[in-house]
Amino acid sequence: MTSAGIDPRGPRFTAAVTLVVFAVALLLSDAAPGAAAVITGVQAVLFAVGAGLGVQRTPTGLLFRSLIRPRLSPPAELEDPAPPRFAQAVGLVFAVVATLGFATGAVLLGQIAAAFAFVAAFLNAVFAFCLGCEMYLLGLRLTRRSAA
Repeated sequence: MTSAGIDPRGPRFTAAVTLVVFAVALLLSDAAPGAAAVITGVQAVLFAVGAGLGVQRTPTGLLFRSLIRPRLSPPAELEDPAPPRFAQAVGLVFAVVATLGFATGAVLLGQIAAAFAFVAAFLNAVFAFCLGCEMYLLGLRLTRRSAA
């Protein structure tokens, strides 16, 4: 991997924070859908930063890099930043749908979108399985296969 690679533990840390954010939104969604809309809206902004600038430039990425990574041993290998960046874009779609659902009274829609994002964040945070990253890699394989 080139020097442009990122520590794969950074996106996992970000996923753990995202997991908590969506858990809180889901817990509040029935009693306070407006609060759930604000929470998922803030997460949508964070996803937009991650999709546009890279996950390493999100607030959680900066927190990881400045406070957590210095306390860890160096990673065994670095990761291409493109798949996590794509995963942030996928997360953005779900966060926007959740926000719109909660904000417009379509609470079930918001809950479904937030639950999908929660599951994806859970898989990444707990099992290091980035669903959006896998979608990115599958897209690359399909693109290469159709070009051949």
